Amino acid sequence: MENILEAADYLRGIIGDFAPEFGIILGTGLGDFADNIDKRCTIEYKDIPHFPVSTVEGHKGCLIFGTIAGRRVVAMQGRFHYYEGYTMQQVTFPVRVMAQLGIAYLFVSNASGGVNTSFRVGDLMVITDHVNLLPNPLIGPNMAKFGPRFPDMHNCYDKSIIALATSIAEQHNIKLQYGVYVGTTGPSFETQAEYRYFKAIGGDAVGMSTVPEVIVARHMSVPVFGMSVITNCGLSDEIGDHEDVQRQGKKAGQRMATLFIELIKQLE
Repeated sequence: MENILEAADYLRGIIGDFAPEFGIILGTGLGDFADNIDKRCTIEYKDIPHFPVSTVEGHKGCLIFGTIAGRRVVAMQGRFHYYEGYTMQQVTFPVRVMAQLGIAYLFVSNASGGVNTSFRVGDLMVITDHVNLLPNPLIGPNMAKFGPRFPDMHNCYDKSIIALATSIAEQHNIKLQYGVYVGTTGPSFETQAEYRYFKAIGGDAVGMSTVPEVIVARHMSVPVFGMSVITNCGLSDEIGDHEDVQRQGKKAGQRMATLFIELIKQLE
């Protein structure tokens, strides 16, 4: 708790009375979204007390404060992962800090492998639910200041925001998929047998992030909208690598940016 408050106080000392309404976490290959922000300031993670530092290629490691269409945002250009050796409390630390700064909504994005055989590389999938195969970030003493010991995970991906995103996508002729995201530890990409298992347990896409941040946001009653860019299709014979993931993320990034920007404009 002390570390969270110290980090938030440090940031307030830089941004003053600028209170962000939207927190945005940009996943692998999606950092270019930051070009849409009218930037007030950019702070490197390494300069923020107690913040972890991104170690993965494609995650720049900057916290950006600014506006989109006049609405105040804070964007993480790069996130943290359990497979980097961080604890779950470190992985989710920035979400706690953003909530202390006042965000009313959290948008999360990621690059993921398609489990649903109807998905194609480059598709945008709205996350409707998740299956958590990672350690739960709420294990340990509960910080009652933030939320209850046993938080409910119904509607953890806010249905009203999903409905608005669907309407926006129709207006802009953006094709959306919808599905369940399976969160795994990584860092090895999944085997074919694991993909079949993820499909059997109800998954439509799989990745190595997102779920911890969503659980922590919901613990604090922050509404969440999540989106996956399908960067490879795991049940095919195609072999992908991290460079492919970044490439496909960049290609789909502009469509995702359109959705995020319109949501920011229209959410009250």
